[in-house]
Amino acid sequence: MRVLSGITTSGVPHLGNYFGAMRQHVAHQEQASEAIYFLADYHSMTSIRDAGERRRFVRTLVLDYLACGLDPARAILFRQSDVPEVCELQWLLTTVTPMGLLERSHAYKDKIANGLPVDHGLFAYPVLMAADILLYNANLVPVGQDQKQHLEMTRDIATKFNLTYGEVFVLPEPQILDDVAVVPGLDGRKMSKSYGNTIRMFDDEKALKKSVMAIVTDSTPVEEPKDPGAVVFQLWNLFATPEERREMAERAKRGGLGYGDVKKDLLARLLATFGAMREKRAALEMQQGLVEDVLAEGARRARAIAQPILEAARAAAGLGASR
Repeated sequence: MRVLSGITTSGVPHLGNYFGAMRQHVAHQEQASEAIYFLADYHSMTSIRDAGERRRFVRTLVLDYLACGLDPARAILFRQSDVPEVCELQWLLTTVTPMGLLERSHAYKDKIANGLPVDHGLFAYPVLMAADILLYNANLVPVGQDQKQHLEMTRDIATKFNLTYGEVFVLPEPQILDDVAVVPGLDGRKMSKSYGNTIRMFDDEKALKKSVMAIVTDSTPVEEPKDPGAVVFQLWNLFATPEERREMAERAKRGGLGYGDVKKDLLARLLATFGAMREKRAALEMQQGLVEDVLAEGARRARAIAQPILEAARAAAGLGASR
């Protein structure tokens, strides 16, 4: 069973990345026969225009993954742009991808609705995403409910290619992570680097406190009942047991609980959860050459899988010399 997933290097990782992807990636390296994870620096080009910043984000993400427990000896961890085959496969797939399919992309429509600038890279994003998956004939791709459409589009594109040129690609199956909630940001929208509403788990205590205290709340007095579905409770719930969540919901509904008290407890849980990881990350950061060594070995292993699959697609499409 080959499991594949990726994360965009468009900013410093945050709680949404950790609970939505990174934590599951670490778990899958124990469960899958082959786990492949890529740092999607090509994808980041739709939002990041500074070359140095993009490289810093890649380095940050590698260190964060290693600190969270990802083992590059058991999982393949690589930088997307170190496998150039993905760009050629994207073109092959682009030629069979209907415009209407891309126009229905939720991510594309959401970016437009939020007033973000639109370019061809953003519009064609799902085709590159399909190439990322199909280039490795991944069997299983873990996704949250909000990303399910991405897998459906990949399957549609692969089916169109297979119908046009013959059976080349495995149709990936989504592993829907029903227990992974969309993590809200400080302002109540989905936590996203694009919105600037994140909590970065490896920030120092001072920065974490500033972020937690910035969580938007209403003006309900301390003695009045609170909505247990408010953003601050949703974030607190990420670090609580089911029993603790039930107790907190009851306290909120009774009244007498201040938002400030919940924020203080949330900060304490953040520091406790990521404390040991933060220390490990600091030690890893001191190892010269570690990040590039990990990425180079990951790219070597990834290309060994990708090259024959691309060659099969090229041959099926009549590209290159006949066999």
